[in-house]
Parts: sequence; structure tokens; C-alpha cells
Amino acid sequence: MQVTFGAFTLDRAARQLRRDGEVRHLEPKAFELLALLVEQRPAAVSKQEIRDRLWPDTFVSESSLTSLVAQVRQALGDEPRNPEYVRTVHGFGYAFCSESEETPDPPAPPSPRVPRVMHDGHALPLRPGENVLGRDDAVAVFVDARGVSRNHARIVVEGDRFTLEDLGSKNGTFLNDRRLDGPAELTDGDRFQLGRTTLVFRSSAWAGPTETE
Repeated sequence: MQVTFGAFTLDRAARQLRRDGEVRHLEPKAFELLALLVEQRPAAVSKQEIRDRLWPDTFVSESSLTSLVAQVRQALGDEPRNPEYVRTVHGFGYAFCSESEETPDPPAPPSPRVPRVMHDGHALPLRPGENVLGRDDAVAVFVDARGVSRNHARIVVEGDRFTLEDLGSKNGTFLNDRRLDGPAELTDGDRFQLGRTTLVFRSSAWAGPTETE
């Protein structure tokens, strides 16, 4: 979640404090302090709790915390005697005192839908048009397995349509336990065989260069 207060936005995921879209510099500990105060708002946070969160199992002097608070206030343009954002709770700690509003983080862009062949735990991407599968060095999808011909089969990618076709291989190409004698349409999750070697066709969103079959 992002938290907006006044002209500021605290983006905890990006670890940024922005004023009207412009990033205001904060050292890591100062950012953590501001994030803690905003997280606990409007409750006051004791100095001991702040130390435990920012410097676990480490002794720090009172001046270290005072310096961080000063840095946060400087970034916010806040006045200690007339605070708009961070107030001092004398003899106890500090509190975030501004009105604020939480907004969801922007949704992540959808993963790209890249057609690919899964083999031996690896995702082998397919390009638009013809993709030859086999053991030849020049093929689009190299499958180094016994019984696979140099130019064994091909997958043709035409928009959202995918077809598999044998290229006259010695050991055949099989889809749904049927030896192909012509082009056959592929759908996401289809398992097919080049000879005895099983591969999986995927056309759903791609999580990365390797994924589980």
C-alpha cells in the first residue's frame, strides 16, 4: 500500500518518499523510521520500540535517533515546535500526526504470453511463424534426445493459433497418443512426443526462462 498525506506519498514497496511526484532523499534508517511511524499512526511509538525495530540487538545513543527524526522532518519540511507530520511525545517517543489515506499499489503489468515448449525443465520460446524442432544446430528448438531427427517437426505460430506438424521423421511425432500425418492444432498444456521424447506446449503467461512442466 502507498500512503498519501498532504503533498507527500510514502511508497513502502519502492522505498520512496515523494512530494508531488518528486523523490525526496532519505537514508535507509530514516525511511524505516518514517514508515514505522506511519504504520502505527495515530498511536505514539516509544523510543525503545523504535530502537528495537531499527537497531535490533544493537546499542545506539539517543543522538542517533534524534538525528534520524531531524532528517525525516527536514525531508517533510516539518517544524518541531509546530509539527504537521511528526510530533514529539515528550518522555516517550514520537507519533505521526497528519491525516493520511492509503491507496493500493498500482497493479503489476500482466506477464507476457509467450508460446514455448517445455523440455527437461527449460522453457524454449517460439517465435512467430515456423519453428523447427530437432537435433540440427540451425533449428529454432534444439532437442538433444535419442530418437529425435535433425529436423523432426515444426510448430507454426500464427497469432493465437498454433499448429504442430511432423517433418517426415523416422520415429514420428505424436499428439494425444496419435501419430501425426498432417498439421494438428496445439492448445496450452498439450503434451506431445518426438519419437519417445515428451515435450509440453505452453501458451499461457510466461513466468521466466525456466518453469515447472
